[in-house]
Amino acid sequence: SENKKLMEKIAGHGAVVSEFPMGTKPDAPNFPRRNRIISGLSIATVVVESALDGGAIITATTALDQNREVFAVPGNINEKRSGGPNMLIRDGRAKLVITLDDILTELRPQLHLDLPKSDKPPVEIQLTLVEQTIYALLSNNPLHVDAITELANLSTPDTLVTLLSLEFKGLVRQLPGKFFVRE
Repeated sequence: SENKKLMEKIAGHGAVVSEFPMGTKPDAPNFPRRNRIISGLSIATVVVESALDGGAIITATTALDQNREVFAVPGNINEKRSGGPNMLIRDGRAKLVITLDDILTELRPQLHLDLPKSDKPPVEIQLTLVEQTIYALLSNNPLHVDAITELANLSTPDTLVTLLSLEFKGLVRQLPGKFFVRE
């Protein structure tokens, strides 16, 4: 009832979407169903803080199931509320983000953003031997991390670390489902 005026304002300028009848109490068991709608309507989900079994992790998992982008902000490994985002990053289920620009750069094609180009001159990018090997395997056709691991004859953790490094260098882009393409 305390948010009735806010709901009316939103309904007047957009839409109020719910599986529940108006007046349903905000009970915790209903949150995953509500968040499934939110993640389904969103182009991406950003997890900032969550315990390993927190609601944000449930929402992130739902977003992945819906083929949406998931980002996570890393946190202190000794903090319980950083466990969820750190796990998503470690498992390769979320892209590590530090700034808003990280997200905007990744979502530029979907958002049709024309972000300003950098005034800095292009820099020759140096690649390690492992980065060169993995980069050579990639093309515009998506390749799953398991296939990359097998073709490169590397362990999965080594492959994921190298792919992340290539992402940071702007050479590789991760697609939903742990598929990778050249940028």
